[in-house]
Amino acid sequence: MPVEFKKVPSWKLRAACRGVEAEIFYPITDEEAEDAKAVCMTCSVREPCLEWALANRERDGVWGGATERERRRMVRQRRRSA
Repeated sequence: MPVEFKKVPSWKLRAACRGVEAEIFYPITDEEAEDAKAVCMTCSVREPCLEWALANRERDGVWGGATERERRRMVRQRRRSA
């Protein structure tokens, strides 16, 4: 049976987090997310990363500089304004 590979979005190849220890992007608390957010704030593809996480309902980790809780809030705000 052939192995299927998911296409990696091109923005992921340019992400500042490539090569950084993944553990920092999966903090236990929001307070521990500062190191991950600092990496995200230097990233040229932060916005597409965040939009991908929102569109795909990514539940874990820091994506595009936003924690799980922050992304849930963004989704609720977008629903209200739609």
